[in-house]
Amino acid sequence: MTRLEGHGKITIIMDENGNFADAYFQTVEFRGYEKFLAGLPIEEVPRTVSTICGVCRGVHHTAATKASDGVYGVEPTETAKKIRELFLNAHYVEDHAVILYALGLPDFVVGPEADPAERNLIGLVRRVGVDIAKEILKKRKCAVKIFELLGGKPIHPVAGLPGGWSKKIEENERQEIEKLAKELVELGQITLQIFEDVILKNEKYMELVTGDLYRTVLNYMGTVDDSERINYYDGVQKIVDTRGNEIGRFRGKEYLEYIAERVIPWSYMKFPYLKQLGWNDIRDGEGTSIYSVGPLPRLNVSEGMNTPLAQEHYEKMFEVLGEKPAHYILSFHWARAIELLNAAERVLELAQDESITNSDVRAELGEVTGEGVGILEAPRGTLIHHYKTDDRGIVEEANLIVATTHNNAAINLAIRNAAKKFVKNGEIDEKILNYVEMAFRPYDLCLACATHTLPGRMPIEIEVYDSEGMLYRRLRNF
Repeated sequence: MTRLEGHGKITIIMDENGNFADAYFQTVEFRGYEKFLAGLPIEEVPRTVSTICGVCRGVHHTAATKASDGVYGVEPTETAKKIRELFLNAHYVEDHAVILYALGLPDFVVGPEADPAERNLIGLVRRVGVDIAKEILKKRKCAVKIFELLGGKPIHPVAGLPGGWSKKIEENERQEIEKLAKELVELGQITLQIFEDVILKNEKYMELVTGDLYRTVLNYMGTVDDSERINYYDGVQKIVDTRGNEIGRFRGKEYLEYIAERVIPWSYMKFPYLKQLGWNDIRDGEGTSIYSVGPLPRLNVSEGMNTPLAQEHYEKMFEVLGEKPAHYILSFHWARAIELLNAAERVLELAQDESITNSDVRAELGEVTGEGVGILEAPRGTLIHHYKTDDRGIVEEANLIVATTHNNAAINLAIRNAAKKFVKNGEIDEKILNYVEMAFRPYDLCLACATHTLPGRMPIEIEVYDSEGMLYRRLRNF
């Protein structure tokens, strides 16, 4: 496995004829944050969980801050909510740009069967041109600048507080953010144009996007506002089945009525499933209890985007795919590009709202309630932070369900389907390495978030076993 955050392993089992029998996506890291958060004052938790990951630091910070509101029984001021949403949407732009340009798009721009030495960010730069690449990097940097200005640091933010935000936005800062936001909107438009030129106009790639190879039929979950539009910061969590029928919706700790987590011995990462349907194994199709979260599921459960330019692309995507909910895994990339533009437009809207400079950035704390749940839509999908404290606000229990955990079973299914296509008669070549990986990249895995270890260089290998359990072949990317 390459081009993801964290460490993972794929194991493929063959039958006696050398054909596909089964495949497993395994997370082999240890998950520790839920334990060592115990004993911390809840107000320290947002600053601590921002270190879970160097990529997803803003979403963990914001989700924990929302949970701390609940622990102190306080409703943040409207100004604080706008600043938090602005911060989150800027984070979306820079994060989605990374997964698209550094991790996802090289498979298409450079080609799925290209030399691995070329199928990466450098290879992508060579194909699109140095000048365009520089322009993309320059515009993405605008999002990082907004993130730093609001969060206090470019990497691990510190500004979130129970009931609000630690720093108001000055008028000159609002004007600077507005200027930067216009660059982000252009980045969103450039990204969707590249997606259209490289993928939508390529018949071979569109066969991959809309074919059965990368298609799993699942339930979906995402957050919508009162108008059923996508909302990343706040709203209600909506679940639909494989046909798009609503299964249910929930807020806060009501998630325990809908989501259960199962432990399986061959992975350190848990397998969430829909509690009402019961655990019925890792399988797709009608009646499955497996669900998925992230860009495509968000578009699947919503009635549209909350900004005009993104709404145009939303309508075009479902028209081209010809179904809703769409079950085509590679269209996650398309949905992600639409969300990049959506988040950029939302940053601009909030920056142009002059009331965001009001001084009421923090509400008075209430009595400690002993429990708080913070839910938001991280770029990779629904993120849940749940804390229980004593009467002083000291954390006693923590439960974190990150997007990659929600998608654990879906990722396994995607890998199995791809491996089934390529493992035949004992003939395996290097192409399988990338075609199987292409099945998980749309989910934008962050195993660092799911297992709570820092990301780093990943020596990845695929092991293939025969029917007698003997190692048949090992493929490495290092």
